[in-house]
Amino acid sequence: MIPLSPAAVPRVAPKARLQWDRVRGRHVLLYPEGLVTLSATAQDVLRLCDGGHTVAEIVAALKRRYRGDDIERDVVALVQKLGDKGLLRWW
Repeated sequence: MIPLSPAAVPRVAPKARLQWDRVRGRHVLLYPEGLVTLSATAQDVLRLCDGGHTVAEIVAALKRRYRGDDIERDVVALVQKLGDKGLLRWW
């Protein structure tokens, strides 16, 4: 597990891609071994995981859009989980 800091800049790994799935009626993260079905919030996080936003900037953007005290914890947990699976990378 690579530690995630607020200054980390996540990006979807080259083997994965964010795509709309017409059958499921929602966005999914596709990769060679399968897919991850995404909630609307997770989709918003992944759209910002483009290599141009830090974790802190992603959290700030989500805080503007959604109200809640757990946003930072949830964003970090999602990014860390997908990173552990090799679906996100950061530097």
